[in-house]
Amino acid sequence: MPRFPRAVPPVLAGLLLLTACGSHDSPPGADGGDGRVRAQALCPSDYTQYGATPSPRRPTATASGTPTSLPLPSPAPEENGVRITKMYAWGPGSGCAGVEYSAEFEVANTTDAAATYTVTLAFSSSSGGAAGTADHVVEAVGPGRTGKGAAAMHTTQLGDAEVTGVKVLKVRSVPVAEASSASGPCPKAGVRVYADRGDAAMGLRVVGLHLVNCGTRPYELDGYPRLELQDEEHARVDGVEILRGTQGIGSGIGGQDAPQPLTLQPGEAAATTLAWRNTTQAGTPVNAPYARVWAKPGADPVTVVPELDLGTTGRLGVGPWRRDESYRDPGAGARP
Repeated sequence: MPRFPRAVPPVLAGLLLLTACGSHDSPPGADGGDGRVRAQALCPSDYTQYGATPSPRRPTATASGTPTSLPLPSPAPEENGVRITKMYAWGPGSGCAGVEYSAEFEVANTTDAAATYTVTLAFSSSSGGAAGTADHVVEAVGPGRTGKGAAAMHTTQLGDAEVTGVKVLKVRSVPVAEASSASGPCPKAGVRVYADRGDAAMGLRVVGLHLVNCGTRPYELDGYPRLELQDEEHARVDGVEILRGTQGIGSGIGGQDAPQPLTLQPGEAAATTLAWRNTTQAGTPVNAPYARVWAKPGADPVTVVPELDLGTTGRLGVGPWRRDESYRDPGAGARP
C-alpha cells in the first residue's frame, strides 16, 4: 500500500456562518491559466467598485474584477505536502455582497501512485478570529508530480475586519485507482461506491454507504461490505471491532435488518449504514479518516473518507446492503 501525506487534524472551532455563491471546485486554469478561483464566476454582480471610499482595511476590486493581492506570512504556509502560494480578495457589489477571498496552493505527491487530493484551507481575520474554511479537489496528481488548485470563501459577516491569513487545515488523499464517486463516468467495475456526509447527534455518528449499478449488467449483492480502516497516513488501523449490524451501537439508526440477496439492474442502487460513537474514556482515541470498502468478495476496493472518530469505543457497526428504492441513476447503461 503506498504511503500518502499525513493529514492535518481539525484545529479551528466556532467558524462563522458563510454565504457561498457557487462551487469552490473550479479547476485550476479555468480563469485563464493562473489557477485563481474567480469570484466573478461565483457572484458576477460583485465585480464592481466599492460604493464606499476604500480604506487600507478594505481591499478593492476594479469594475473588471481585478483582485487585490494580499500578503502571505513569511515563510509561506506549508503543511503535509501542500504549500500556499498566493491569496486574493475580490470586492463586493450589489449582488451577493461581501468579499470573496481565494488562495492558490500546490500539492506535492510524494507517493508511488497517482492520487486525488482534497485540500481544506482555513482563513483568519484581522481581529484574530476564524473567518471560515474552503476546500478544493485536485484530481489525479501523478507520483512525484505537483498539482495546483485554489479554494475560495465568500463572506458577508466580517464587519470592519478583513481576512488577513490562511493556513492548511486538512489534507485528504485517495489513490486514483480506488477513488469513490457519486457521479461522472462509470468505473470499469460497473458500479460506483461512495459515502455521504452523514449525521451526528449526542456522540452518535451515522454515515450512509452507497452503491450504484452504473454498468450494463445486473450486479449481485448478498450480505455486508467488508471494510479496512486506515489512519491519516493510510496505514491499517487494527484493534477496532467491526460489527455485523448496528444493533450494538444504537437503535433506530438503520443497518439492523437481516441480510438479503439483491440483484441490482443497471440504474438501480443499494445502500447500507456505518454507525459508531465517539465516546472517549480511558485509553487512546482512534481516528480513522479512511475506509477501504469491498462491496462483496472479489470486488475491487474503493476508498471512502467517512472521518471515523471512534473515540475509545473500539467498535464500528456496518449494516447489510439493502435496496435503495429512492435512487435511479440517470446515466444507467452509459459506461464507456
